[in-house]
Amino acid sequence: MTTGRKGPRASDEEVPVASGGPSPFSEEELAAVTGPGLADELDEVEAAAIEEDQDGVTPDLETSFEKLVSKSRKLSQDRIRTVVESVLFVAERPLSVDELWQATGIERELIAEALNQLSGIHRDGISGIVLYEVAGGWQFRTDPHSGEYVRRYLRVKPQRLTRAAVETLAIIAYRQPVTRPELEDIRGVDCGAVLKALIDRKLVKILGKREEVGRPILYGTTREFLEFFALKDLSALPTLREFHELTQEHREIVEKEVRPAPAAAGTVEALSDPGFTKRMEKNAAASEAALEDLEHAIEAAERTQKASSSVLDTPPKPETGAEGPKPE
Repeated sequence: MTTGRKGPRASDEEVPVASGGPSPFSEEELAAVTGPGLADELDEVEAAAIEEDQDGVTPDLETSFEKLVSKSRKLSQDRIRTVVESVLFVAERPLSVDELWQATGIERELIAEALNQLSGIHRDGISGIVLYEVAGGWQFRTDPHSGEYVRRYLRVKPQRLTRAAVETLAIIAYRQPVTRPELEDIRGVDCGAVLKALIDRKLVKILGKREEVGRPILYGTTREFLEFFALKDLSALPTLREFHELTQEHREIVEKEVRPAPAAAGTVEALSDPGFTKRMEKNAAASEAALEDLEHAIEAAERTQKASSSVLDTPPKPETGAEGPKPE
């Protein structure tokens, strides 16, 4: 076969091309040899449907769910646990029991039993993935003790809140629905910028307006607030009594976070000193003895006061002389 060019076609060895130099072929010659690109060819091809059933019919969701329910009735409890675990693993947010039922068709009682088993398997300090009940649902999260390593791998910074944001968020969480004037009355400073930042982070939302003069806006916490602090619901918020019952380790963490004044620093260390209790008992005994002495002194003073009062209340005797009693 011959080409349209005159003479024999030169081989690659006979065409010296300098590195980086211009090509000896024109653009028209290259286009005639290579033809249209692959992208142009694919643009002319119609895409095939690959998401349909074999029969080419879109499945009926209701019929499919009925089949799923029928199939789930034959599953063992171990298999049900693995199904629930798989769904929770791919979920992007906490799932409730009803949502798990809609996804699997498994009876709610069996789902609850599976969640109970998974909670025992994936628990804090035992598994690298922990199952939490947050925001009215269930969600897999990384073990808190492994957070530093996970953040380093993902190259993300830990989410932190400023002290002003924490104070404002705490007031809203415990007193919601609350208005901005009430927040500022408690904190004593303007809360407009902090409120806006909390709303932007979806930790606080507007609940409505109060039926009073001026109709101030009411603020409350969101579902993201529960997820952020890993709370089941608002009733899971710690109380003041629970704070006082914190363990020694948690007290040290709290004192470190709030950075107490120098006068208050070291309170936890003093309480943990073995000799501190003995000193307190000794001081208490000394205080009781001093208080007893004080009570005796008060009783003696009262007796002296009563004796003095009885003497002062006695009427004086009339004075007598040589000439008889003096006339009044």
